Amino acid sequence: MPVKIRLQRHGSKKRPFYFIVVADARSPRDGKFIQKLGTYNPLTVPATIQVDRQRALEWLHKGAQPTDTVRRILSFKGVLYLKHLLRGVDLGLFDQATAMEKFTKWSAEHDAQIKKRQEEAQRNRRARRPMPGRRPERKAENGS
Repeated sequence: MPVKIRLQRHGSKKRPFYFIVVADARSPRDGKFIQKLGTYNPLTVPATIQVDRQRALEWLHKGAQPTDTVRRILSFKGVLYLKHLLRGVDLGLFDQATAMEKFTKWSAEHDAQIKKRQEEAQRNRRARRPMPGRRPERKAENGS
């Protein structure tokens, strides 16, 4: 049975919200699934992603194939990087402690980048909002 890690759409029309699920490749998009791994909300800036790293990693080790979008999401959350590091441990390139050290360093840098993006988006939203207590200026009309 080919197993895929893919998105399952929820939410109303033009307001998408997705569950990240493990499902049989032959089942329909919003149909039966094996396990729910997390959620993805593309409407927030930046997009809100919650993934159970351990379960996603287990399914990847079992041979589940992520779709293109889910592959990008897992890469963004560091699941694929962690799989890469654990493969290096299995091959004897370095030990488990070194792999976890590399992953925590990457994770800290990545979280700082995300925080910076969120603050930037919030600043941009505030800049676009009109000041309270001030009326917008009217354009002068030509009186003829």
